[in-house]
Amino acid sequence: MGRQGMKFVRYADDFSIYCKTKSQAKFHGNEVYKFLRDKLKLPVNLDKSGIRRPVTFQILGYGFVPTYRKGEKGKYQLIVTKKRWKSLKRKLKEITRKTSPMSFVERIEKLNQVTRGWINYFKYANINQKFTEIDGWLRNRLRYCIWTDWKKPERKRKNLIRLGVPKGQAYAWSRTRMGGWAVAQSPILGTTITLERLRKRGYISMFSLYQKVSIANYKDSLFPMI
Repeated sequence: MGRQGMKFVRYADDFSIYCKTKSQAKFHGNEVYKFLRDKLKLPVNLDKSGIRRPVTFQILGYGFVPTYRKGEKGKYQLIVTKKRWKSLKRKLKEITRKTSPMSFVERIEKLNQVTRGWINYFKYANINQKFTEIDGWLRNRLRYCIWTDWKKPERKRKNLIRLGVPKGQAYAWSRTRMGGWAVAQSPILGTTITLERLRKRGYISMFSLYQKVSIANYKDSLFPMI
């Protein structure tokens, strides 16, 4: 395929070829099919094989959408499939579950491991906006874990005071009947357990990490054809 000038991506026994026209796709597809069948004597899964437009095609967790940039008709950028987003959120939820028996430091270490690996894999995708939403949700889950770890009302009161909350307000919040998740999303923790304080404890936001490693942020960095 390389010698014939095809643009393709291959991973193990899965591969896709990228063509400009349907006729090109049919020609290259038939050539590759005959080579696999006749020369290499390999079976081809016809149910998974076929010609598809970019917007209906997915590979290795990536999908395609038009760039919608002026003068770039027919060009596409990468996104992450819904299945991979759900898988990521499920992992993050498990790590930040309040009943998971681990310290805050351990949670942060596991979160950073998962997010680093995930973002490095999907660094070619254009996913800036999605991370803003997930980061906010994740920080609230961390606040929920901290609030739960404080357990007793008196400990909550003292810790709120240490974080700069006036004594009367700290007492009232430490005795609140609101659920822990509601408190985690309230201004009392949002303005005390701030992003800066979480960073000092080792937390790295997914958005900031993505900005550092993302290939999609560079000019003209559309899907890399190998």
